[in-house]
Amino acid sequence: MNRLFINLYLDEDVSSLLGKLLRSRGMAALTTHDAGCLGASDAQQLAFASGKQMAILTHNRRDFESLAKEYFDSGRKHAGIVIAVRRPPYEILRRLLPLMNRVSAEEMDNQTFYI
Repeated sequence: MNRLFINLYLDEDVSSLLGKLLRSRGMAALTTHDAGCLGASDAQQLAFASGKQMAILTHNRRDFESLAKEYFDSGRKHAGIVIAVRRPPYEILRRLLPLMNRVSAEEMDNQTFYI
C-alpha cells in the first residue's frame, strides 16, 4: 500500500500548539498528550509512532539519533524521525512544511531529518 502523506506524532517535548497548526492545514498530527502516552520513554514513543505508521517529531536529538541507530542495526523499521531545534511552534511549522510537501510517507520510512 502506498503511503503518500506523512502522518506526524509529536513527542512529549514538542508544543501541542504545533499539532493544532498542522491539523488546521489538513495534516494528520497526533500529540503525545492526545495519544495518552505522557511519561513514556523515548523508545516507547518511537515504537508507538512506528506502530501507527507515523513519523515522530522531537527536539531530543541525542536520544533519537541513538534510537535510529538501534533500529538500523537490528533491522527494525520506523516511519521516520524529524528532529527540530527548539523554536517557537510557528517557526517549526515554517521549517516542517517544505519537508512534508516534498517527502512522501514511504520516502520518510527509516530516515532521520533535521529541521
